[in-house]
Amino acid sequence: MNRDAIKQAATILRQHWDAGTRIDELPPACRPADRASGYAIQTEMLRQAGQESAGWKIAATSAAGQAHIAVDGPLAGRLWRSRVLAPGATVSLRGNGMRVIEAEFAFRMGRPLPPRATPYAVAEVVAAASGLHIGMEIPDSRYANFVQAGMAQLIADNACASWYILGAEVTQPWRERDLVTHAVTAYRNGALAAQGDGSAVLGDPRAALAWIANELATHGEGLKAGELVTTGTCIKPLPVAEGDEVVLDFGDFGRVAGRFA
Repeated sequence: MNRDAIKQAATILRQHWDAGTRIDELPPACRPADRASGYAIQTEMLRQAGQESAGWKIAATSAAGQAHIAVDGPLAGRLWRSRVLAPGATVSLRGNGMRVIEAEFAFRMGRPLPPRATPYAVAEVVAAASGLHIGMEIPDSRYANFVQAGMAQLIADNACASWYILGAEVTQPWRERDLVTHAVTAYRNGALAAQGDGSAVLGDPRAALAWIANELATHGEGLKAGELVTTGTCIKPLPVAEGDEVVLDFGDFGRVAGRFA
């Protein structure tokens, strides 16, 4: 894509972010056809919005999630700092077409992982993380039918990023724990609503962290010190409505709650 097309696509998506409205798809003249173009539009949208990046999210980390949106692998999206909220926050669902929450592990990077020719191994990226958080993602899409938008358009739209409630840093010795089998339970309005574990996240949340390090390196980006990386949902996306309160229980890693209006 040329620079003008990237700017046009970013402008359209940003305007719909601001207005809480949707489009069917980007116009042919500025519709991305590959991952590289999608990531370029992400970067331009961040610049146009005057936002700071808090890090990255990974979408479609389960086979079911990939099938649902007809993609052949995970997608990386940017987290806008202004949309990362404290535990217990109230999130407006006005204009949100997806109306679900996701339960996630989120790594904090302690040192950078810049682009390089050889792939990063799981052990390397985990060693570069300084901490682990629990969190709740409230995704959304600027496409009216996001399941048919396709990989490149979804990436351009920040891989369905919207709001993120960041829980406290895990104080347990998480490096020694098996995140694959670590159970997560969701309660909606006090009632059991969903259960899952880390195996839903590319088989292992640590593998998801390695995936994004290599995905960003392929496209000339890199993970920076201090950035957050949310690795995808451990449970099936849980529907929410105005007035709901959701508590995600990560066992001895802690709990994170959110309210919806």
